[in-house]
Amino acid sequence: MKSRQIIFDIHCLKDEGYSTRAIARTLGMGRNTVVRYLKKPDTTFKPKQCVSKLDPFKEQIDAFLEKDPTVNAPVILYRIKEQGYKGQLTILRKYLRERRGQVKHRQAFIRFESKPGQQIQIDWGHFGSIAYGNTNRKLYALVVIEAYSRMLYVEFTHSQNQQALHGCLINAFKRFGGRPKTIVVDNMLTAVTERESRLIRFNDAFLDFLRPFHITPRACNPGAPYEKGKVESAVKYLRRNFLPLCEYKDLEDIQNQALQWLDKIANVRVHQTTGEVPQERFKKVELRPLPDLMPESYECHTLLVHKDFAVKFDTNSYTTPPWTIGKKLTLKADQHKIWIYHKHKQICSYLRCWQRKQRIETQAHIEQVKKLQRKNWETKEIAYFASLGEEFREYLQLLPQSRQPLKKQVVSLLSFKDQYGIKSLSWAILKALKHHAYGADYIENILNQEMIPINQHPPVKLKNKALNRIRLSEPTLNDYDSIALKRRKSHDRRDH
Repeated sequence: MKSRQIIFDIHCLKDEGYSTRAIARTLGMGRNTVVRYLKKPDTTFKPKQCVSKLDPFKEQIDAFLEKDPTVNAPVILYRIKEQGYKGQLTILRKYLRERRGQVKHRQAFIRFESKPGQQIQIDWGHFGSIAYGNTNRKLYALVVIEAYSRMLYVEFTHSQNQQALHGCLINAFKRFGGRPKTIVVDNMLTAVTERESRLIRFNDAFLDFLRPFHITPRACNPGAPYEKGKVESAVKYLRRNFLPLCEYKDLEDIQNQALQWLDKIANVRVHQTTGEVPQERFKKVELRPLPDLMPESYECHTLLVHKDFAVKFDTNSYTTPPWTIGKKLTLKADQHKIWIYHKHKQICSYLRCWQRKQRIETQAHIEQVKKLQRKNWETKEIAYFASLGEEFREYLQLLPQSRQPLKKQVVSLLSFKDQYGIKSLSWAILKALKHHAYGADYIENILNQEMIPINQHPPVKLKNKALNRIRLSEPTLNDYDSIALKRRKSHDRRDH
Protein backbone atom coordinates (compact mmCIF):
# COMPACT_ATOMS: atom_id res chain seq x y z
CA MET A 1 0.00 0.00 0.00
CA LYS A 2 1.14 3.51 -0.79
CA SER A 3 1.21 6.26 1.81
CA ARG A 4 -1.37 9.03 1.82
CA GLN A 5 1.39 11.44 0.75
CA ILE A 6 2.09 9.37 -2.40
CA ILE A 7 -1.64 9.13 -3.18
CA PHE A 8 -1.92 12.88 -2.71
CA ASP A 9 1.07 13.47 -5.04
CA ILE A 10 -0.54 11.25 -7.72
CA HIS A 11 -3.68 13.42 -7.69
CA CYS A 12 -1.67 16.67 -7.64
CA LEU A 13 0.33 15.62 -10.73
CA LYS A 14 -2.89 14.58 -12.45
CA ASP A 15 -4.40 18.02 -11.72
CA GLU A 16 -1.31 19.61 -13.30
CA GLY A 17 -1.93 17.71 -16.54
CA TYR A 18 0.59 14.86 -16.23
CA SER A 19 -0.26 11.68 -18.10
CA THR A 20 -0.48 8.33 -16.31
CA ARG A 21 2.88 7.31 -17.82
CA ALA A 22 4.53 10.58 -16.72
CA ILE A 23 3.15 10.24 -13.15
CA ALA A 24 4.44 6.66 -12.94
CA ARG A 25 7.89 7.71 -14.20
CA THR A 26 8.05 10.72 -11.86
CA LEU A 27 7.05 8.79 -8.74
CA GLY A 28 8.82 5.55 -9.64
CA MET A 29 5.85 3.19 -9.75
CA GLY A 30 3.82 1.17 -12.24
CA ARG A 31 1.14 2.69 -14.44
CA ASN A 32 -1.45 0.22 -13.15
CA THR A 33 -0.74 1.39 -9.62
CA VAL A 34 -1.26 5.02 -10.66
CA VAL A 35 -4.57 4.16 -12.35
CA ARG A 36 -5.74 2.19 -9.32
CA TYR A 37 -5.08 5.04 -6.89
CA LEU A 38 -6.63 7.61 -9.22
CA LYS A 39 -9.83 5.55 -9.25
CA LYS A 40 -9.83 4.46 -5.59
CA PRO A 41 -7.74 6.81 -3.47
CA ASP A 42 -9.30 5.82 -0.14
CA THR A 43 -6.80 3.26 1.11
CA THR A 44 -5.16 2.76 4.47
CA PHE A 45 -1.43 3.03 5.03
CA LYS A 46 0.39 0.85 7.51
CA PRO A 47 3.80 2.43 8.08
CA LYS A 48 6.68 0.15 8.89
CA GLN A 49 7.93 0.44 12.41
CA CYS A 50 11.61 1.35 12.22
CA VAL A 51 13.51 0.38 15.34
CA SER A 52 16.60 2.48 16.10
CA LYS A 53 19.64 1.00 17.80
CA LEU A 54 19.42 3.95 20.16
CA ASP A 55 15.82 3.26 21.32
CA PRO A 56 16.71 0.93 24.25
CA PHE A 57 19.12 3.57 25.61
CA LYS A 58 17.03 6.76 25.26
CA GLU A 59 15.71 6.57 28.80
CA GLN A 60 19.26 6.35 30.16
CA ILE A 61 20.39 9.22 27.89
CA ASP A 62 17.52 11.39 29.18
CA ALA A 63 18.66 10.64 32.72
CA PHE A 64 22.21 11.79 31.81
CA LEU A 65 20.83 15.02 30.33
CA GLU A 66 18.70 15.67 33.39
CA LYS A 67 21.77 15.25 35.58
CA ASP A 68 24.01 17.43 33.34
CA PRO A 69 22.32 19.24 30.39
CA THR A 70 25.72 20.21 28.94
CA VAL A 71 27.19 16.70 28.71
CA ASN A 72 28.55 16.05 25.20
CA ALA A 73 27.94 13.15 22.85
CA PRO A 74 31.33 11.32 23.18
CA VAL A 75 30.93 11.08 26.97
CA ILE A 76 27.42 9.60 26.63
CA LEU A 77 28.63 7.27 23.84
CA TYR A 78 31.30 5.86 26.13
CA ARG A 79 28.75 5.22 28.91
CA ILE A 80 26.11 3.51 26.77
CA LYS A 81 28.66 1.39 24.91
CA GLU A 82 29.42 -0.17 28.26
CA GLN A 83 25.75 -1.16 28.40
CA GLY A 84 25.79 -2.77 24.93
CA TYR A 85 25.11 0.07 22.46
CA LYS A 86 26.48 -0.90 19.01
CA GLY A 87 25.49 2.20 17.01
CA GLN A 88 27.56 5.18 15.88
CA LEU A 89 28.07 8.69 17.23
CA THR A 90 26.04 10.33 14.42
CA ILE A 91 22.66 8.97 15.51
CA LEU A 92 23.41 9.92 19.13
CA ARG A 93 24.28 13.52 18.15
CA LYS A 94 21.06 13.76 16.16
CA TYR A 95 19.03 12.65 19.18
CA LEU A 96 20.82 15.13 21.44
CA ARG A 97 20.05 17.96 19.01
CA GLU A 98 16.36 17.02 19.08
CA ARG A 99 16.31 16.89 22.87
CA ARG A 100 18.16 20.18 23.35
CA GLY A 101 16.65 22.06 20.41
CA GLN A 102 18.42 23.95 17.68
CA VAL A 103 20.29 27.16 18.46
CA LYS A 104 18.35 30.10 17.03
CA HIS A 105 20.19 32.61 14.87
CA ARG A 106 18.76 35.88 13.66
CA GLN A 107 18.90 36.03 9.90
CA ALA A 108 17.55 38.16 7.10
CA PHE A 109 14.82 36.79 4.87
CA ILE A 110 13.25 37.82 1.59
CA ARG A 111 9.58 38.87 1.64
CA PHE A 112 7.50 36.58 -0.55
CA GLU A 113 4.36 37.75 -2.33
CA SER A 114 1.83 35.26 -3.75
CA LYS A 115 -0.20 35.53 -6.90
CA PRO A 116 -3.96 36.16 -6.51
CA GLY A 117 -5.74 32.98 -5.36
CA GLN A 118 -2.49 31.05 -5.13
CA GLN A 119 -2.13 30.62 -1.36
CA ILE A 120 -3.80 30.87 2.01
CA GLN A 121 -2.04 30.72 5.36
CA ILE A 122 -3.59 29.42 8.59
CA ASP A 123 -2.65 29.45 12.27
CA TRP A 124 -4.27 28.90 15.66
CA GLY A 125 -4.31 31.45 18.47
CA HIS A 126 -5.17 30.88 22.15
CA PHE A 127 -7.34 33.53 23.78
CA GLY A 128 -7.98 32.48 27.37
CA SER A 129 -11.27 30.77 28.22
CA ILE A 130 -15.05 31.23 28.48
CA ALA A 131 -16.97 30.40 31.68
CA TYR A 132 -20.18 28.39 31.35
CA GLY A 133 -21.55 28.22 34.89
CA ASN A 134 -18.87 26.41 36.89
CA THR A 135 -17.15 25.16 33.73
CA ASN A 136 -14.28 26.93 31.94
CA ARG A 137 -13.65 26.08 28.30
CA LYS A 138 -10.44 27.13 26.53
CA LEU A 139 -10.96 29.57 23.69
CA TYR A 140 -9.08 29.22 20.39
CA ALA A 141 -9.35 30.97 17.04
CA LEU A 142 -8.28 29.73 13.63
CA VAL A 143 -7.07 32.67 11.55
CA VAL A 144 -7.16 32.22 7.76
CA ILE A 145 -5.67 34.80 5.38
CA GLU A 146 -5.65 34.95 1.57
CA ALA A 147 -1.98 35.76 0.96
CA TYR A 148 -2.33 38.21 -1.96
CA SER A 149 -5.20 40.40 -0.75
CA ARG A 150 -4.74 39.92 3.04
CA MET A 151 -8.46 39.11 3.22
CA LEU A 152 -9.12 37.63 6.68
CA TYR A 153 -11.43 35.00 8.12
CA VAL A 154 -11.55 34.12 11.84
CA GLU A 155 -13.44 31.34 13.60
CA PHE A 156 -13.49 30.82 17.36
CA THR A 157 -13.70 27.30 18.79
CA HIS A 158 -13.25 25.39 22.04
CA SER A 159 -11.02 22.78 20.43
CA GLN A 160 -8.08 22.44 18.06
CA ASN A 161 -8.87 18.85 17.07
CA GLN A 162 -9.08 17.48 13.53
CA GLN A 163 -12.82 18.06 13.08
CA ALA A 164 -12.57 21.65 14.36
CA LEU A 165 -9.75 22.42 11.90
CA HIS A 166 -11.64 20.95 8.94
CA GLY A 167 -14.89 22.70 9.88
CA CYS A 168 -13.17 26.08 10.16
CA LEU A 169 -11.47 25.65 6.78
CA ILE A 170 -14.77 24.73 5.09
CA ASN A 171 -16.39 27.87 6.53
CA ALA A 172 -13.40 29.94 5.37
CA PHE A 173 -13.66 28.56 1.81
CA LYS A 174 -17.39 29.33 1.78
CA ARG A 175 -16.81 32.89 3.00
CA PHE A 176 -14.05 33.47 0.43
CA GLY A 177 -16.26 31.92 -2.26
CA GLY A 178 -13.72 29.36 -3.48
CA ARG A 179 -10.51 27.42 -2.81
CA PRO A 180 -6.82 28.28 -3.27
CA LYS A 181 -4.10 26.15 -4.83
CA THR A 182 -1.90 25.81 -1.73
CA ILE A 183 -2.32 26.05 2.02
CA VAL A 184 0.56 26.97 4.35
CA VAL A 185 0.52 25.43 7.84
CA ASP A 186 2.90 25.16 10.74
CA ASN A 187 3.80 21.82 12.31
CA MET A 188 0.48 21.29 14.14
CA LEU A 189 -0.28 17.58 14.67
CA THR A 190 -3.59 17.89 12.83
CA ALA A 191 -1.60 18.76 9.68
CA VAL A 192 1.93 17.31 10.10
CA THR A 193 2.59 14.04 11.93
CA GLU A 194 6.29 13.56 11.23
CA ARG A 195 9.17 15.65 9.97
CA GLU A 196 12.79 14.80 9.22
CA SER A 197 14.68 17.75 7.74
CA ARG A 198 13.00 18.43 4.36
CA LEU A 199 11.01 15.19 4.43
CA ILE A 200 7.48 15.79 5.71
CA ARG A 201 4.71 13.33 6.45
CA PHE A 202 1.34 15.05 6.52
CA ASN A 203 -1.56 13.90 8.67
CA ASP A 204 -3.55 11.27 6.74
CA ALA A 205 -6.91 12.77 7.77
CA PHE A 206 -5.71 16.22 6.65
CA LEU A 207 -4.70 14.87 3.23
CA ASP A 208 -8.04 13.07 2.88
CA PHE A 209 -9.79 16.36 3.66
CA LEU A 210 -7.75 18.38 1.12
CA ARG A 211 -7.96 15.86 -1.74
CA PRO A 212 -11.53 16.73 -2.91
CA PHE A 213 -10.50 20.40 -2.95
CA HIS A 214 -7.27 19.65 -4.89
CA ILE A 215 -5.28 21.85 -2.50
CA THR A 216 -1.58 21.21 -1.91
CA PRO A 217 -0.32 21.62 1.68
CA ARG A 218 3.01 23.23 2.51
CA ALA A 219 4.53 23.07 5.98
CA CYS A 220 6.82 25.74 7.39
CA ASN A 221 10.22 24.81 8.73
CA PRO A 222 10.44 24.58 12.53
CA GLY A 223 11.52 27.85 14.08
CA ALA A 224 10.79 29.81 10.90
CA PRO A 225 7.59 31.80 11.57
CA TYR A 226 8.49 34.27 8.81
CA GLU A 227 7.53 31.57 6.28
CA LYS A 228 3.90 32.24 7.27
CA GLY A 229 4.46 35.79 8.39
CA LYS A 230 1.19 37.08 6.94
CA VAL A 231 -0.97 34.94 9.21
CA GLU A 232 1.40 35.47 12.17
CA SER A 233 0.78 39.20 11.82
CA ALA A 234 -2.95 38.59 11.44
CA VAL A 235 -3.09 36.67 14.75
CA LYS A 236 -1.30 39.56 16.49
CA TYR A 237 -3.70 42.02 14.84
CA LEU A 238 -6.71 39.99 16.08
CA ARG A 239 -5.26 39.90 19.58
CA ARG A 240 -4.54 43.66 19.72
CA ASN A 241 -7.44 45.09 17.74
CA PHE A 242 -10.45 42.82 18.40
CA LEU A 243 -10.00 41.25 21.84
CA PRO A 244 -9.36 44.36 23.99
CA LEU A 245 -12.61 45.58 25.61
CA CYS A 246 -14.55 42.80 23.86
CA GLU A 247 -17.30 41.37 26.11
CA TYR A 248 -18.99 38.08 25.23
CA LYS A 249 -21.07 35.44 26.99
CA ASP A 250 -20.49 32.31 24.89
CA LEU A 251 -18.92 30.91 21.72
CA GLU A 252 -21.73 32.00 19.42
CA ASP A 253 -21.62 35.54 20.79
CA ILE A 254 -17.89 36.05 20.24
CA GLN A 255 -18.09 34.50 16.77
CA ASN A 256 -20.87 36.87 15.71
CA GLN A 257 -18.84 39.82 17.00
CA ALA A 258 -15.76 38.57 15.14
CA LEU A 259 -17.67 38.39 11.84
CA GLN A 260 -18.89 41.96 12.33
CA TRP A 261 -15.32 43.06 13.12
CA LEU A 262 -14.10 41.43 9.89
CA ASP A 263 -16.75 43.21 7.81
CA LYS A 264 -16.53 46.62 9.47
CA ILE A 265 -12.86 46.92 10.43
CA ALA A 266 -10.34 44.23 9.50
CA ASN A 267 -11.18 43.74 5.82
CA VAL A 268 -12.03 47.37 5.02
CA ARG A 269 -8.99 49.09 6.55
CA VAL A 270 -5.95 50.13 4.51
CA HIS A 271 -3.37 47.40 5.00
CA GLN A 272 0.03 48.70 6.11
CA THR A 273 2.03 46.45 3.76
CA THR A 274 -0.02 46.56 0.56
CA GLY A 275 -1.37 50.08 1.01
CA GLU A 276 -4.76 48.80 -0.21
CA VAL A 277 -8.05 47.71 1.35
CA PRO A 278 -8.12 43.89 1.58
CA GLN A 279 -11.77 43.76 0.48
CA GLU A 280 -11.01 45.80 -2.65
CA ARG A 281 -7.78 43.93 -3.41
CA PHE A 282 -9.67 40.63 -3.03
CA LYS A 283 -11.78 41.51 -6.09
CA LYS A 284 -8.72 40.68 -8.23
CA VAL A 285 -8.59 37.18 -6.74
CA GLU A 286 -10.17 34.37 -8.74
CA LEU A 287 -10.43 31.34 -6.50
CA ARG A 288 -11.37 27.97 -7.94
CA PRO A 289 -15.02 26.94 -7.34
CA LEU A 290 -15.87 24.64 -4.47
CA PRO A 291 -16.67 20.98 -5.24
CA ASP A 292 -20.34 19.97 -5.47
CA LEU A 293 -19.88 17.31 -2.78
CA MET A 294 -18.32 18.92 0.28
CA PRO A 295 -16.64 16.69 2.89
CA GLU A 296 -18.16 16.42 6.38
CA SER A 297 -16.35 17.88 9.37
CA TYR A 298 -18.26 16.57 12.37
CA GLU A 299 -17.14 14.75 15.50
CA CYS A 300 -18.71 11.33 15.09
CA HIS A 301 -19.27 8.80 17.90
CA THR A 302 -21.21 5.56 18.37
CA LEU A 303 -22.83 5.73 21.82
CA LEU A 304 -24.95 3.41 23.96
CA VAL A 305 -28.32 4.64 25.24
CA HIS A 306 -28.35 4.03 29.02
CA LYS A 307 -31.34 3.10 31.18
CA ASP A 308 -31.96 6.80 31.88
CA PHE A 309 -32.80 7.07 28.11
CA ALA A 310 -29.76 9.26 27.41
CA VAL A 311 -26.36 9.11 25.68
CA LYS A 312 -23.26 10.60 27.28
CA PHE A 313 -21.09 12.97 25.25
CA ASP A 314 -18.41 15.37 26.46
CA THR A 315 -19.42 14.59 30.11
CA ASN A 316 -23.06 15.62 29.43
CA SER A 317 -26.20 13.48 28.97
CA TYR A 318 -28.59 14.07 26.05
CA THR A 319 -31.96 12.28 26.16
CA THR A 320 -33.28 10.09 23.34
CA PRO A 321 -36.66 8.37 22.79
CA PRO A 322 -37.13 5.62 25.42
CA TRP A 323 -37.46 2.91 22.77
CA THR A 324 -33.73 3.39 22.05
CA ILE A 325 -32.63 2.16 25.53
CA GLY A 326 -29.92 -0.48 25.10
CA LYS A 327 -29.31 0.47 21.45
CA LYS A 328 -26.20 2.07 19.95
CA LEU A 329 -26.81 5.40 18.21
CA THR A 330 -24.61 7.67 16.10
CA LEU A 331 -23.90 11.15 17.43
CA LYS A 332 -22.52 13.92 15.21
CA ALA A 333 -21.40 17.25 16.64
CA ASP A 334 -19.83 20.50 15.58
CA GLN A 335 -18.99 23.55 17.69
CA HIS A 336 -22.62 24.62 17.95
CA LYS A 337 -25.02 21.71 17.50
CA ILE A 338 -25.49 17.97 18.08
CA TRP A 339 -27.42 15.49 15.93
CA ILE A 340 -28.34 11.92 17.01
CA TYR A 341 -29.12 9.19 14.45
CA HIS A 342 -30.54 5.66 14.52
CA LYS A 343 -29.60 3.70 11.39
CA HIS A 344 -28.92 6.85 9.34
CA LYS A 345 -32.21 8.44 10.42
CA GLN A 346 -32.06 11.55 12.60
CA ILE A 347 -34.17 11.11 15.73
CA CYS A 348 -33.28 14.29 17.67
CA SER A 349 -30.94 17.28 17.79
CA TYR A 350 -29.70 19.75 20.42
CA LEU A 351 -27.74 22.95 20.79
CA ARG A 352 -24.36 21.88 22.16
CA CYS A 353 -23.97 22.39 25.90
CA TRP A 354 -20.51 23.58 26.95
CA GLN A 355 -21.10 23.11 30.67
CA ARG A 356 -20.08 19.77 32.20
CA LYS A 357 -22.10 17.11 34.03
CA GLN A 358 -25.41 18.46 32.69
CA ARG A 359 -28.54 16.57 31.58
CA ILE A 360 -30.20 18.04 28.50
CA GLU A 361 -33.77 16.79 28.06
CA THR A 362 -36.52 16.96 25.47
CA GLN A 363 -40.02 17.18 26.96
CA ALA A 364 -41.37 14.75 24.36
CA HIS A 365 -38.95 12.07 25.58
CA ILE A 366 -40.07 12.56 29.19
CA GLU A 367 -43.75 12.31 28.19
CA GLN A 368 -43.01 9.07 26.31
CA VAL A 369 -41.35 7.62 29.42
CA LYS A 370 -44.33 8.61 31.59
CA LYS A 371 -46.70 7.03 29.09
CA LEU A 372 -44.73 3.79 29.17
CA GLN A 373 -44.76 3.82 32.98
CA ARG A 374 -48.54 4.28 33.01
CA LYS A 375 -48.85 1.44 30.52
CA ASN A 376 -46.79 -0.83 32.77
CA TRP A 377 -49.06 -0.06 35.74
CA GLU A 378 -52.08 -0.99 33.66
CA THR A 379 -50.73 -4.55 33.27
CA LYS A 380 -52.77 -6.98 35.42
CA GLU A 381 -49.75 -8.79 36.88
CA ILE A 382 -48.05 -5.56 37.92
CA ALA A 383 -51.23 -4.06 39.36
CA TYR A 384 -51.87 -7.25 41.38
CA PHE A 385 -48.27 -7.36 42.64
CA ALA A 386 -48.55 -3.74 43.79
CA SER A 387 -51.77 -4.54 45.67
CA LEU A 388 -50.01 -7.09 47.92
CA GLY A 389 -48.51 -4.51 50.28
CA GLU A 390 -46.27 -1.49 50.80
CA GLU A 391 -43.01 -3.49 50.58
CA PHE A 392 -44.19 -4.95 47.26
CA ARG A 393 -44.86 -1.49 45.84
CA GLU A 394 -41.47 -0.20 47.02
CA TYR A 395 -39.71 -3.17 45.45
CA LEU A 396 -41.67 -2.68 42.23
CA GLN A 397 -40.39 0.92 41.96
CA LEU A 398 -36.79 -0.30 42.23
CA LEU A 399 -37.06 -3.35 39.96
CA PRO A 400 -36.02 -1.45 36.77
CA GLN A 401 -32.50 -1.26 38.24
CA SER A 402 -32.16 -4.99 37.47
CA ARG A 403 -32.07 -4.03 33.75
CA GLN A 404 -34.52 -6.87 33.02
CA PRO A 405 -38.02 -6.61 31.51
CA LEU A 406 -40.35 -5.45 34.30
CA LYS A 407 -43.31 -7.66 33.41
CA LYS A 408 -41.14 -10.78 33.19
CA GLN A 409 -39.67 -10.03 36.64
CA VAL A 410 -43.12 -9.58 38.20
CA VAL A 411 -44.44 -12.84 36.68
CA SER A 412 -41.47 -14.69 38.22
CA LEU A 413 -42.08 -13.10 41.64
CA LEU A 414 -45.76 -14.06 41.54
CA SER A 415 -44.77 -17.66 40.80
CA PHE A 416 -42.67 -17.59 44.00
CA LYS A 417 -45.80 -16.42 45.87
CA ASP A 418 -47.68 -19.46 44.61
CA GLN A 419 -44.81 -21.73 45.65
CA TYR A 420 -43.78 -20.26 49.02
CA GLY A 421 -46.75 -18.18 50.11
CA ILE A 422 -47.21 -14.44 50.47
CA LYS A 423 -45.63 -14.21 53.95
CA SER A 424 -42.40 -15.88 52.80
CA LEU A 425 -42.28 -13.70 49.69
CA SER A 426 -42.86 -10.56 51.79
CA TRP A 427 -40.02 -11.56 54.15
CA ALA A 428 -37.66 -12.19 51.19
CA ILE A 429 -38.52 -8.82 49.61
CA LEU A 430 -37.85 -6.96 52.88
CA LYS A 431 -34.47 -8.66 53.13
CA ALA A 432 -33.66 -7.81 49.48
CA LEU A 433 -34.60 -4.16 50.07
CA LYS A 434 -32.28 -4.03 53.06
CA HIS A 435 -29.34 -5.27 50.94
CA HIS A 436 -30.29 -3.29 47.75
CA ALA A 437 -30.70 -6.55 45.80
CA TYR A 438 -33.18 -5.92 42.99
CA GLY A 439 -34.37 -8.70 40.71
CA ALA A 440 -36.33 -11.95 40.72
CA ASP A 441 -33.06 -13.93 40.79
CA TYR A 442 -32.09 -12.44 44.17
CA ILE A 443 -35.52 -13.23 45.65
CA GLU A 444 -35.34 -16.80 44.34
CA ASN A 445 -31.93 -17.33 45.97
CA ILE A 446 -33.18 -16.01 49.31
CA LEU A 447 -36.24 -18.26 49.24
CA ASN A 448 -34.29 -21.34 48.15
CA GLN A 449 -31.75 -20.92 50.93
CA GLU A 450 -33.99 -20.04 53.86
CA MET A 451 -37.63 -20.98 53.18
CA ILE A 452 -39.51 -24.24 52.58
CA PRO A 453 -42.03 -24.33 49.74
CA ILE A 454 -45.61 -24.78 50.93
CA ASN A 455 -46.73 -25.89 47.49
CA GLN A 456 -44.53 -28.37 45.63
CA HIS A 457 -46.86 -28.50 42.64
CA PRO A 458 -47.38 -25.56 40.26
CA PRO A 459 -50.94 -24.45 39.49
CA VAL A 460 -52.83 -26.31 36.78
CA LYS A 461 -52.25 -24.77 33.34
CA LEU A 462 -55.41 -24.25 31.29
CA LYS A 463 -55.57 -24.17 27.50
CA ASN A 464 -56.99 -20.67 27.59
CA LYS A 465 -53.89 -18.61 28.44
CA ALA A 466 -56.01 -15.64 29.50
CA LEU A 467 -57.48 -17.74 32.34
CA ASN A 468 -53.97 -18.61 33.54
CA ARG A 469 -53.25 -14.91 34.05
CA ILE A 470 -56.20 -14.31 36.37
CA ARG A 471 -55.08 -13.14 39.80
CA LEU A 472 -57.58 -12.80 42.67
CA SER A 473 -56.96 -10.46 45.56
CA GLU A 474 -55.76 -12.07 48.79
CA PRO A 475 -58.68 -12.69 51.26
CA THR A 476 -58.16 -11.66 54.87
CA LEU A 477 -59.68 -12.94 58.17
CA ASN A 478 -61.59 -9.66 58.44
CA ASP A 479 -63.49 -10.65 55.30
CA TYR A 480 -64.59 -13.92 56.90
CA ASP A 481 -65.48 -12.15 60.17
CA SER A 482 -67.71 -9.71 58.32
CA ILE A 483 -69.52 -12.58 56.55
CA ALA A 484 -70.06 -14.42 59.86
CA LEU A 485 -71.32 -11.21 61.49
CA LYS A 486 -73.84 -10.62 58.69
CA ARG A 487 -75.19 -14.18 59.05
CA ARG A 488 -75.53 -13.82 62.85
CA LYS A 489 -77.49 -10.60 62.47
CA SER A 490 -79.73 -12.28 59.90
CA HIS A 491 -80.52 -15.19 62.31
CA ASP A 492 -81.26 -12.74 65.14
CA ARG A 493 -83.88 -10.94 63.00
CA ARG A 494 -85.60 -14.24 62.21
CA ASP A 495 -85.80 -15.21 65.88
CA HIS A 496 -87.50 -11.92 66.75
